Amino acid sequence: MTTMVKKLFLCALACIAFTTATADEGMWLPSLIKERINDMRKMGFKLKAEDIYSDTKASLKDAVVQFGGGCTGEFISAEGLLLTNHHCGYSSIQKLSSVEHDYLTDGYWAKSRAEELHVPGLTVSLLVKMEDVTARLAAGEKEQDIIASATKGDGYRASIESMYYGNQHYLFVYRTYRDVRLVGAPPSSIGKFGGDTDNWIWPRHTGDFSVFRVYANAENGPADYSESNVPYRPARHFPISTAGLKEGDFTMIYGFPGNTQEYVTADAVDYVSEVSNPMKIALRTMRLDIITEAQSKDVATRIAYAAKHANIANAWKKWQGESLGLKRLGTAAKKREYEKAFSQWAAGNERYATLLDSMHAAYKAVIPHYFARELFNETVQGMEFFNYAYWFYLNSFVKGEKLTADKQAEARRKYLKDYNVNIDRAISRRMLSEYLGRMPKEEVPAPLAAAVESAGGAEAFVDSMFASTLLLTEYPLTREKITADPMVQFAGWFADALAKNRRYAYRNLSNVPAVEKWYRTYMQALREWDKERAFYPDANFTLRVAYGTVTGYENADGEYHTHLTTLDGIMAKDNPEIYDYNIPQSLRDIFASKDYGRWSIEKSGKPTIPVCFLASNHTSGGNSGSPVLNAKGELIGINFDRTWRSTMSDIEFDPSICRNISVDIRFVLFVMDRIGGAGYLLNEMNIK
Repeated sequence: MTTMVKKLFLCALACIAFTTATADEGMWLPSLIKERINDMRKMGFKLKAEDIYSDTKASLKDAVVQFGGGCTGEFISAEGLLLTNHHCGYSSIQKLSSVEHDYLTDGYWAKSRAEELHVPGLTVSLLVKMEDVTARLAAGEKEQDIIASATKGDGYRASIESMYYGNQHYLFVYRTYRDVRLVGAPPSSIGKFGGDTDNWIWPRHTGDFSVFRVYANAENGPADYSESNVPYRPARHFPISTAGLKEGDFTMIYGFPGNTQEYVTADAVDYVSEVSNPMKIALRTMRLDIITEAQSKDVATRIAYAAKHANIANAWKKWQGESLGLKRLGTAAKKREYEKAFSQWAAGNERYATLLDSMHAAYKAVIPHYFARELFNETVQGMEFFNYAYWFYLNSFVKGEKLTADKQAEARRKYLKDYNVNIDRAISRRMLSEYLGRMPKEEVPAPLAAAVESAGGAEAFVDSMFASTLLLTEYPLTREKITADPMVQFAGWFADALAKNRRYAYRNLSNVPAVEKWYRTYMQALREWDKERAFYPDANFTLRVAYGTVTGYENADGEYHTHLTTLDGIMAKDNPEIYDYNIPQSLRDIFASKDYGRWSIEKSGKPTIPVCFLASNHTSGGNSGSPVLNAKGELIGINFDRTWRSTMSDIEFDPSICRNISVDIRFVLFVMDRIGGAGYLLNEMNIK
């Protein structure tokens, strides 16, 4: 490399914002946290690495669980009492609700253990251990043998997860508990205060928490639900600090972040911001508009579609903020500059010289197929009946099974729970029109194209299909009726498309094998070249530690967002005419009297209650419900969101504005005590 090239290279590298991880950036493997512990202690952390993670003694990891299919939870008592977010428990609360017992609107608080409500199908999983098995796999051990030897005993499961795009592999062993019961949840006007309007927004005033209890058998092991089960006794639970927070205080998140892609090339950033997100946002807007209108007209529909609406809306709003953030930061352009500097370094290395060319070519070949899969997911699979109809097609036509009345009844319960045919018909009309308008014609099943043309258009075809199907109105169906049903036929037309889509069913575009295979070498090259960069593995819903500080941020010129919100902000938004802002009368009464008791703090010379706070921890989806800990490892809050301008942190972390949002544990305890009347729960906690 000539002197001039070296100068250009060093200048380019110095101008790129993400060459090193900032103190607040990163999602670190707990078993390797000793590599970060000195940095953490400089920021104020008081404990040792072994206190965070240990295979041989109780550690903080034993107080953290995977909650359900995609969240985190934490033990707060020696009797299996568990906290997570309200939105993580939302589907469970909805499942237990009815018009007569509307726990979403009214909340629920068990007054005794006997009143704790079992949630069918809900599980929590505890990490038993994690182990680097890279060398074992390289030596020829089979993955299935490693997993089999690690999962002997009831409730054990394991997986081997790739880190750094296959450069390292870790074994994660879990134990799953199957008897989980709802203990308490605030009304949605607290737990989901602000609804979709406030989602991803700061200032935030949401009491996003719910309370569950894990039950076990007499030996403290996993067991199916039984009245004879007893509360699980965790090896560790978190003490709770009510001492308060101030700017600059150390914070640590311990949880299961789901998905980041910090090391992708500009190809992936362009796809996300210019192609994928705009398409998905537009299609979900259409679906949400239809559901929202129907919910506004009927209480039963509002309850039935509450969880569905929330599931659609969460990512919908996140993608909007992500696209804006990536454009504001110029992430794609910075990636290209980074890749240019890398290419200059790699030019003299035979192994790496053409690596980026190969990656660009792989992306170009894969993108049309990945886009087709995403479009299919948002349109065809956005029609609620589709998966139900495909179940009939798959089992009757492909597997040739006899579909008994019991099997059909179970399928109805699974696929048509809380189903509204008018909503589904309206969504299906719109989604099929969008599918046909956006999908390349060669990707559209020929029988579908012909049927739509014969019917006079997509909406007329959908109307005809809904009018003549027996799938939604009759069961059990005979094989003859299944064969003739238009919805089953419609689903069958997509069998080839589904098979093709499964070849692209990966978390991200960059995880498609034709692309990902190049990243293993690319990560090796980056670590050889960019030696100042702190490389942490992308999130993949495995247990991670992230740390930072309590801090606000400058939202705009002259507009600084402070780190704490209070009850005063809730009262300013209170509106009995709007469901998401109509707080309980009991909260209005407490505010009027200012009788806050032990939970009172002073702000601007007046008493109030803390509600939410900001910190600079690096979080992602899956961190919902994660414990937020202080320097002593005490629980100070429950993570539930990021600010809207932070949502691009899955791809680029900007330390100046990336903030996670947590509900202050003092507000959680206040609501339990004064709103829920469940102060007895506090007696089993270690509150400081």
